[in-house]
Amino acid sequence: MAKKYLFNSLKSQEFLRIRLDVNLVVASLLVLTFSGCGPPVIEITPATADADRLLFDRAETAMTEENWSRAREYFVQIRDNYPQSLLRADARLGVIDTNINEGTMGSYLAALSELQEFLRLYPSHPLSAQAQHRVGVVYFRQMRGPSRDQTETRQAIQEFERFIELSVSNSDFATGVTEELLSEVRTNLREARDRLSEASFIVGRFYYRNEYFPGAIDRFWEILDDDPGYTRRDQVYFYLAGALASVNNVQEALPMFERLIDEYPETEFLEEATEQIEQLKKTVPMDDR
Repeated sequence: MAKKYLFNSLKSQEFLRIRLDVNLVVASLLVLTFSGCGPPVIEITPATADADRLLFDRAETAMTEENWSRAREYFVQIRDNYPQSLLRADARLGVIDTNINEGTMGSYLAALSELQEFLRLYPSHPLSAQAQHRVGVVYFRQMRGPSRDQTETRQAIQEFERFIELSVSNSDFATGVTEELLSEVRTNLREARDRLSEASFIVGRFYYRNEYFPGAIDRFWEILDDDPGYTRRDQVYFYLAGALASVNNVQEALPMFERLIDEYPETEFLEEATEQIEQLKKTVPMDDR
C-alpha cells in the first residue's frame, strides 16, 4: 500500500514539474512577443526624467520605420501632456508629418487642421516656415492629372507663393527658411504651375483639333501671359502659330514659328515648323518681311 502511495506521489510531482516547465515556456514566449525579442520597453510617465525627449526619440524611430500611427501616438503624448516642453512645437509638426505621410483624404484634412492650429499658436516660431511649406505640400500631393479638375493645383500654387512672399517680407518667418527648403518650394511651385498650364494647353489643343481656332488662340496666349516659365512652351508656340496661320494671321504666325526654332532648336516640332515657315514666307510680300 505504501509503495502504491509513493508511486502515485511521484507521478503527481512529475506532473507538477512538467506543468511548471510548460508555464515557464509560455511566459517566456509572451515576454518575447511583447518585447519584440529585445529588452523590455520602459514605461514612460510624466514623472520620468526627460520623458518628453524619450517619447520624441521613440517617435522618430517609428517615423524611420514608417509606422505613422505609432509615431503619432508619441508625438501626441508630448503635445498634450508636456505643455512646457521645448519639443512641443516639433511634436506638433511631427503629428502633421504622420498625417501627410499616411496620404489619405482623411489624413490630409487632419494635417490641414493641425497646420492651421500650429500657425495660429506659433506665428513667429522658426518652424512656422516649415508649417507653411507643409500647407502647400498637402495640396501638392493631392494634385490631379492635367485633364482633371485643378482646384488642388491652384491651392498648392497659392500656398507656395505665400511661402516665398513671407520669406522676403517677414523677418521672423525668414529665420526658419533654409536654402534647401526654399529650393524645394520653388521646385514644387514650378511643377504645380506646369500642371496648371498643361491643363490649359489640353483645352487649347482640343479647340485647335476641332478647328475652333479663336478659342485655341485665346487659350495659348493665356498660357504664355500667365506662365512665361512654362516648361513646355515649345508646344504652345507651335500650336499657337498653327492656329494663327489657320485664321490667315500670317504676320503673327510667322514670327511665332521662328521664335519656336530660335528658343528650342531641338524641339520635336522642328521639321514641321521649318516647313510652315517656308510656306508662310511665300505668302508674305518681300516688303512686309
